Parts: sequence; structure tokens; C-alpha cells
Amino acid sequence: MKMTRALFACAVAAIVLRAAPAAAIERNFAGSAQLDYLFVPDETGGTGGRSVYDGFTTEAALKLAADVSDHLSANVKVCYGCHGFELPMAYFDYRVADELVVRAGRFSPSFGAFNIRHDPANHVTSDKPLPYDMGRMLRLSEWNLGVLPSPFPDNGVEIGGSHWFGERVQLDYAVYATSGFRAPTGSNDLTWGLSQTRGGNMIDNNGRPGGGGRVAATFRIGEANDMTVGGSVMYGTWDPDNRFYYLIGGGDLSARIGRTQVRLEYLVRRQTFAPPPGVPYKLIVPPSGEESFEKHGAYLEIERSMSETVTLLLRADGLYRAGNVPATSPLAPRAAVFRYTAAGTLALAPGFRLKASAELYAFSNDVPVHQDLELAFHLAVVGTF
Repeated sequence: MKMTRALFACAVAAIVLRAAPAAAIERNFAGSAQLDYLFVPDETGGTGGRSVYDGFTTEAALKLAADVSDHLSANVKVCYGCHGFELPMAYFDYRVADELVVRAGRFSPSFGAFNIRHDPANHVTSDKPLPYDMGRMLRLSEWNLGVLPSPFPDNGVEIGGSHWFGERVQLDYAVYATSGFRAPTGSNDLTWGLSQTRGGNMIDNNGRPGGGGRVAATFRIGEANDMTVGGSVMYGTWDPDNRFYYLIGGGDLSARIGRTQVRLEYLVRRQTFAPPPGVPYKLIVPPSGEESFEKHGAYLEIERSMSETVTLLLRADGLYRAGNVPATSPLAPRAAVFRYTAAGTLALAPGFRLKASAELYAFSNDVPVHQDLELAFHLAVVGTF
């Protein structure tokens, strides 16, 4: 049934776009698919147990883009992964000028630098950086994924644009209002599945929109050298009574130096919640009955194109959580995970690559000590068209 709904959405979009005069529309159909095998030698995963989607997994995406006129364009995208079928894109862009574009529908709002390349065909590793993890990390259940699992599609409207100052500096901005993330009453963290189409009808649970924005500046230093600096923020209430909130902030820096890419990004999410009555917690719950936690995430990666067929990457990333947790949680009130990755790709043919990576995880309830080490290995093939 879920697959039928997703394919039906693409079919309807294609029929609607086909209904307009052919001469008025320029269409582009593209897609990608990745088959990944994840091997984790340590089957027990230490005292915290192991929670991971290992073995063979597939990620695939199909996208249809159409320029309806000089000012109006449309995008529809269907993807498939560990979450099943998802509709991450179904929106229109109305372009008044380069500096003013109005987007309406279902889309991932502008936040951070990684989300624009979250498809597996657009990055070297099989998985995403930990701040944006959506299902590949070890012990994903106890960490409830990353700070902001990517992609993060939502229903709403966004206004953005870009402006060049001469030929060297470009300024991009975006502000948006969306339904926002959600969770049932009594939760102590966000329920990411409720923001996906697999959750059923995409109706907000509290009727109050969330919002945020992003600003970024790109500096062209030369023909093969540039640097981008950006900042993002997102805010909303997640419970049906609009009592509790989440606030996400992030900063990013990326630089292209010839054939080398350097990327650095930092995210933090602060969230308030109320521990359910009768549930014991590791720290004393304040008399107000309201708690909060912060979840930090960061990554640094260096990517080097060695030749037309070989690309190498080194990455260090991690998560840090500070705040009260249920007594049954394997996490301490201060917990962290660090990961170190070496990866590479080999182009086997145009649009077809082999990926390989080795990851060393270090889990800790005594930050910053590396207490519990685990290894993971990825081998994948990815194709684009």
C-alpha cells in the first residue's frame, strides 16, 4: 500500500506536467541507487547491545523536475531505504527574481550544508555524518539517530534567494514555516517516523508551525578555489499541547582547494520534555516536572580526488548528549560517540562506482574517554542516471 501511494504520486505528477503544452515545459528525469553491505565483527556490541541495520541494504531515489515557465518549476521525488518508501519532494518554485524564490509543498527546509548532497550518489561514504545519521550508525536506537536526520522533509513554505556582489561573493538566504517535528505526549525525544509519509496523513499534531532560516556566503578565490560559510536555525513545538520545544542551530564551513574538499559542520539541538509519571530517571527530576537535554554533533572531512576514477576521504565525526535519561537507558546523563572513517570510491564506468570504507566507533559514558570500541566495514555499489 505504501509503495502504491508513492508510485501513484509520481504518476500523477507526470500526468499533470504532461497536460501542459509540450513546448512550454522542459523536463528532467534522474535517479540513483546504492546497494551497501555493512559488516560489524562485534556481534554483541559491548554492554549496550548492538542496534544497527547491517547486511545488505538498498537506497534508491527517482526525481522528476520540470520547468513549466520562466518563473515556475516543479519537483517530485520518491526514495526508498530502511524507512520504506518516502516522498521527500513534491513542491513548486515560483521565481520572481534570483533574489526572491517562493517554494511551497513538501521539501527539506534549508538547514546546514550536508542536506543538499544527502543522496548516496553525492557523497563518498555509504553512510551520512553522525549529526545527520538516519539509520546507518551503530546503536542507533539508544541514540535515536543523529541531531537532525537527513533528509528531513516537511510540509510548508520557504522564501529564499541569492545575490552576487560582483563576481567574487555570493550571498544566499532562506526563511521558512513548516509543520515541524513531533512526538506523542509523554515522549522524551522526537519521533522522527511521524515526519515521514510512512506515518500516514501528514497532519500537524499541534496546529502550530515551526520555522527557521539559513544564511550563507560563498567567496570565489580563484577558478578552482572557493569557500562557503553558513549558519542555520530551526525552532518549533513538538507536543500536542505546544508546551515543549526544540531549538536546533548549526554552523558550517566548506572549502574547495583544487581537487581537495574540506568540510566542517557543527549542530546542536536543545529540547524540553516532561518525564512520564512513575518512570524512574537517573537524575532527580526538578519540582517543575520539566526537563531538557542538549544533543551536539560535528564532523570534519577531507576529500581528495586522486584521479578521474579514484577519490579518497578521511572523516572524524561524533555525537554528545547531555541531560537526564530514563534509568533503563544504556546512556549516561553525559554520553558520547566518536567515529573515525577512511573511505574511497572507484569509478567502474560512467555513472557507476564502487565504495569502500572502514569505521572505528568509540562509545563513552565517561566523556571524553574512549571506553567501548567497535569496528564496521562498508562495501557498496552506486549508480546514477
